[in-house]
Amino acid sequence: MPEVTHTQFHETGSPQDPVRLAGGGSLPGVRLAYESWGELNADKSNAILLFHALSGSHHAAGITTEIEGSGTYWQEELHAGWWEDMVGPGKALDTNKYFILCANYLGGCYGSTGPASINPETGKPWGASFPAISAADQVNVFSSLLDQLGIRQLHAVVGPSVGGLIALTFATMLPDRVRNVIPIASGFKTTVLNRLILFEQILAIENDPHFNGGDYYEGEGPLYGLALARMISHKTFVHLDAIERRARKDVVQPEDTLAWYKVQDQFQSYMLHQGKKFVQRFDANTYLRIIDLWSRYDALKEAHADSPRDLLQRCREAGQRWLVFSIDSDFCFYPEEQTELVGHLEAHKVENMHITVHSEKGHDSFLLEPDLYTPHIAWMLSK
Repeated sequence: MPEVTHTQFHETGSPQDPVRLAGGGSLPGVRLAYESWGELNADKSNAILLFHALSGSHHAAGITTEIEGSGTYWQEELHAGWWEDMVGPGKALDTNKYFILCANYLGGCYGSTGPASINPETGKPWGASFPAISAADQVNVFSSLLDQLGIRQLHAVVGPSVGGLIALTFATMLPDRVRNVIPIASGFKTTVLNRLILFEQILAIENDPHFNGGDYYEGEGPLYGLALARMISHKTFVHLDAIERRARKDVVQPEDTLAWYKVQDQFQSYMLHQGKKFVQRFDANTYLRIIDLWSRYDALKEAHADSPRDLLQRCREAGQRWLVFSIDSDFCFYPEEQTELVGHLEAHKVENMHITVHSEKGHDSFLLEPDLYTPHIAWMLSK
């Protein structure tokens, strides 16, 4: 039975000393929600910082039934940790050896400061006025958390999907603060294809009649727009064969009727169900902030580097080791994207290993198939 875990909070910045953001904006103080597992050793050298995926949270393992500041978004389906099979005693991120730390992103909706949080200057939710957030901003606020905990150097950063982008930026912005870097099914620079898919999702939310420019917290909210955005993304996370298998178990529901169109089959019904379920647990403004971060992502720009050589020479000089995972059936971050990253690592003599996972589960393999990742991660961390 998973242990009960508790969310903690880190505060940084103030109205007198605001948190400055890469895009030019600022916030008069930031709160990060985070959880931890395992114990810090005496010299605090066994810490691993874990970054979650787009719609994930800081709750990676154990049971957490409530999170202050998350409102109704913290649904029962989230109470069990999203990486339960990977974080714990004897697992890939072994809590008998390491201190594992995971925080909800700045801009999030699970306890961290985000668009649904109260703006102290107005007494109302930030909504549309909440600024754009970058990967570099995430690194800066997360490093503030490490400073508070007295952690000078991490044993590793680990991140699947969008979390891999943040892990890469952490390693290249602050190379002396991390020894091992493990991005899983991630990339080096967002592709044109992904930028277009993300733009479709932005349009879906923006064009919902209830979006109101992002100031919707006193009304219904852009539920159909967010549901459509999730449907657009879901088919890139889950392999189409898996969608077909899952959908065949469903029955078309009588309420699956739109204004004129009636849902025709289990596949449409399945996708509509995924969209409707998602809007109960996630905030549309948070979704927009994170996919905007993803859409604009370029490892060079985030770390203010002129070239891959400039970027990765830092990592080589810091003695970093990288373990890069690809998933051969991934339709979200295609394997070619990790090949590009590994090519840069090889060209600039950064120690690395590239593992291609053979899976029928697509991008979500990292959530569903721990046995394919655990031996490699455990080996890297124990080197």
